[in-house]
This record gives sequence, structure tokens and C-alpha cells, in this order.
Amino acid sequence: MAVSGEGTLRLPVRRHGIELGRPVDLIVDAPSGRALGFDVLCGDDVHRFLPVAAAQLGEEEIAVGSSLMLLEDVGFYRKRGQSFRELRGRTVHRGRRVLGVLVDLTVGRDGLLHEIVLDRDGSELRAPFDPSLDLRNGSSVSAA
Repeated sequence: MAVSGEGTLRLPVRRHGIELGRPVDLIVDAPSGRALGFDVLCGDDVHRFLPVAAAQLGEEEIAVGSSLMLLEDVGFYRKRGQSFRELRGRTVHRGRRVLGVLVDLTVGRDGLLHEIVLDRDGSELRAPFDPSLDLRNGSSVSAA
């Protein structure tokens, strides 16, 4: 089962039902076709990194087995990936062909990127994720 990248940013991060924080971004590595993890704003107002491999993505929450899985150095992971929030609104290309504007993507529970959701001329287009897609170099379109 795959979940919406945008949808995961609305879920609380919990351990045994206790809220530890809220994800503010999803860090992806598009060339490898994987989500690396979440930038989580914790209850103590500190940003921490939660690896997808240490998270259990559900419909109601992102569960963690231990609060120790929330790592201190978010910047380290941001340097190795791309911010989903920054990628949203960018024009997606495959080679020289424009496919549309990135609206969302879906992530499997294993962290693999499954699908991209594009806006093409006002219509939603879903396509399987493919590492040949150029998500980073497209121009950004401001949200209306």
C-alpha cells in the first residue's frame, strides 16, 4: 500500500498513542526512487529527522517504536535529499518533454516512491514514479 506524500504531512508522529511531533516535510532522493524520511517538528520545538525505515506509515498516524528514532541532525539528511515541499509546484520533465506540475507523490511503506501526481493544464495526471523523471530542475509555479 502506498500513501500520499502530502497526506503524511498531516499525520501526527506517535509512540504508543503519545504524540511526539508533526512532520513538516518529507525528504526524498528522487534519483534512487526513495523517500529518506521526515523532518519532524517535535513537542520541544526542535526539528528532528525520522527515517522512513524507522516509521510505520498508517492512515491515522506515523508510528515509531522508540523516540530514539527521531534523530538530531536534520540538515545532514536535507543535504542528501530533496524537500518534497520545495519540489511541489515544479514542472516535471522526462528528457525535454514537459509532463506537468508536481502536486503530490505516493510512498510505499518501504519508502519506495510509487507514483507522481501532476497537474497538466488543470487535469490531474497520475504516473508511475520513474528515476528518469527530472523533478529538481523544473521551474517553480506559485500556488494560486
